[in-house]
Amino acid sequence: MYLRVAMSDAVKHECGIALLRLKKDLSYYLEKYGSAFYGIHKMQLLMEKQHNRGQDGAGLANIKLNMQPGERYISRVRSIESNPIQDVFSQIATRFNQIAAENPEKLKDISYLKKHAGFTGELFLGHLRYGTFGRNSIESCHPFLRQNNWMTRNLVLAGNFNLTNVDELFDSLLAIGQHPKEKSDTVTVLEKIGHFLDDENDRVYAQFKQQGLSKAEITSQIMTHLDVGSILRRSAQKWDGGYAMAGLIGHGDAFVFRDPAGIRPAFYYEDDEVVVVASERPVIQTVFNVPYTQIKELEPGHALIVRKDGSVKEEEILSPTKIRKCSFERIYFSRGSDMDIYQERKNLGRFLVPQVMDAIDEDIQNTVFSFIPNTAEVSFYGMMKGIEDFHNLEKAKAILALGDQASEHSISAIIQERARIEKLAIKDAKLRTFITQDESRDDLVAHVYDITYGCIVPQKDTIVIIDDSIVRGTTLKRSILRMLDRLNPKKIVIVSSAPQIRYPDCYGIDMAKMGDFIAFEAAISLLRTTDRDNIITEVYEACKRQLTLPKEECVNEVRRIYDSFTDEEISNQIAELLTPKDLKSEVKIIFQKVDNLHKACHGHTGDWYFTGDYPTPGGNRVVNQAFVNWVENKNVRAY
Repeated sequence: MYLRVAMSDAVKHECGIALLRLKKDLSYYLEKYGSAFYGIHKMQLLMEKQHNRGQDGAGLANIKLNMQPGERYISRVRSIESNPIQDVFSQIATRFNQIAAENPEKLKDISYLKKHAGFTGELFLGHLRYGTFGRNSIESCHPFLRQNNWMTRNLVLAGNFNLTNVDELFDSLLAIGQHPKEKSDTVTVLEKIGHFLDDENDRVYAQFKQQGLSKAEITSQIMTHLDVGSILRRSAQKWDGGYAMAGLIGHGDAFVFRDPAGIRPAFYYEDDEVVVVASERPVIQTVFNVPYTQIKELEPGHALIVRKDGSVKEEEILSPTKIRKCSFERIYFSRGSDMDIYQERKNLGRFLVPQVMDAIDEDIQNTVFSFIPNTAEVSFYGMMKGIEDFHNLEKAKAILALGDQASEHSISAIIQERARIEKLAIKDAKLRTFITQDESRDDLVAHVYDITYGCIVPQKDTIVIIDDSIVRGTTLKRSILRMLDRLNPKKIVIVSSAPQIRYPDCYGIDMAKMGDFIAFEAAISLLRTTDRDNIITEVYEACKRQLTLPKEECVNEVRRIYDSFTDEEISNQIAELLTPKDLKSEVKIIFQKVDNLHKACHGHTGDWYFTGDYPTPGGNRVVNQAFVNWVENKNVRAY
């Protein structure tokens, strides 16, 4: 997607994965669908339909089954171009276009294609990248590849994940004698799984060597007897984080493994032709035209394991913990075309109505309602439905109050009253994701939106405008409020469908520093203006003590920063901090209540960025480290 620059500024997040296994020979798809490239076409759709999950980069890997020694069986292409998905598939198409120019009939010759063209295999793994840390380079793009001359030791890995304890995992690799080329969660996980993949190969090799089989015979036995579940179970014992990890093994096994708290999403579908996994459910619905009920959610702590022979099973790898599915997926990240997410976002808007009505003194006639495009549109519909319901009750009361004075004209006048809806904010520029680094965001945010003139009665109307979230507030202060103030309203009410974002994320969202949060800045400001600076010092010392403990013993000390104030006091301080000094209009900011978030997004209880209630021990260590970094003026992420 385009770099989102809304009131909350850009929040990069959650990568996307797509895995596809064709269960039939390619000749089947050629005969039924008229193309030998059925798998490639489906992968392109699966990735395009998830472009909202990342456009810093894209990559695709493919494995061909049953190839002979000396024949290439793994293909991979990655891109960090401005439109990386398009670039990936353009690169893949180059070889096919060459074949078409030389001998078009060869495009229907399956044997020829498998021997002479890449990406003509049965197993695909695609990835869409939003980088949450570090520079955007081709080396950072998934899928990652660990190569070996033994087919069953080759590993392709891609995922939507962040681990909080990379240092610990890195040291564990050193302890077994490895020398990783880089300290990152991706490389660490690749080498960790790779180590136990090698170990499992050795185990099966030894088992059949004792039975007197030749080395060549043992190779085929390894393909059959490799225990993928055991490999993942041994690899993941110390992982702390959120993940949906996908992998391909060179001979044709595949897996997708989800974290025990269910933080990161994964959905799958299987029939007699395909097995497909994606980060979002409606993507599978659309690409394969299958009903909602046939798509399954991968259970937390489980792996979907697809064997070379096409058999599929969902296996428990780690015991599920308390389920804490990411609620930000529902608020903003995932596509709103999901049936459940669409209803949840409408409910997020509807549950804000009582606060909105208080903010406008129930004066619907002199209020104009709008939204910031585009992700807040669905919550706006929900908010307006709630306001319409409220208004209808008020109209019913007004009609009853007419009593004997009721007339067709007076009743009609009441019935025809409507809430005023206008599109006040217009996306005026599309900033693509080359604007990815913190230092280059702010220069352009003020130029992203324009406004619609002539919709507001000056000094009389109130503007109510909803967005999905407010993180830093930079765009709100520098652009949105100034833009709306040009319309000369009496009051501007900013509504966030998400609660106040108070704590850093360490599971895949680019919110890693305390200083990034306007809610934190507001709480600190309130502590200082009420002569309670001692709390800041006390929390700092407590956080430093926490950092000397094992992560399993850590607690979140930063919560004390907020304990002295109500949500409304912090919201009012946020409004004060974000209102430009020269603004003429009064500004009010409303946030979703956490309880209403849980009511709206039933089953997605992951709310640590709002409440500080982290789903893994590493989260508590991260938040304490983030506060220490802030006090010590270190502008680095905490993990």
